[in-house]
Amino acid sequence: MGETDTAAGSNVAGRLGFKDGDLIQEYGYDEDVDLDLRDAIEDFVGSELLDEDDHDVVDAVVVWWRDGDGDLVDMLVDAQTTLDEHGVVWLLTPKQGRDGYVPPVEVQEAAPTAGLHSTSTAGVSKDWHATRLARKK
Repeated sequence: MGETDTAAGSNVAGRLGFKDGDLIQEYGYDEDVDLDLRDAIEDFVGSELLDEDDHDVVDAVVVWWRDGDGDLVDMLVDAQTTLDEHGVVWLLTPKQGRDGYVPPVEVQEAAPTAGLHSTSTAGVSKDWHATRLARKK
């Protein structure tokens, strides 16, 4: 990754609300994830992303989700298991036209059932779109 990619990646990590020292857990890692984005998040927070088996309380969760990955409600419930009460879930889905595209309506239907609501969205890379999900107050 070049310097410009690194700067762009850290800018995205900052826009997602991550801070230095945050613990971030990751679900849905596979060969299609955006490795530059992952690296930028890790560089920005100063530690590696925790995997699905870690049990530390985390500040945020990143979920890579594709059409065909299973039940989105179940994944969102699982993603909250170790999430701090003020933490957020960033649901990363392939952009429209990419393999595994998930229509926004699926996210809008699954989030409330999992006790979450969508607060914002962002394009985070050329292939991935992010939806910020927070717990209902």
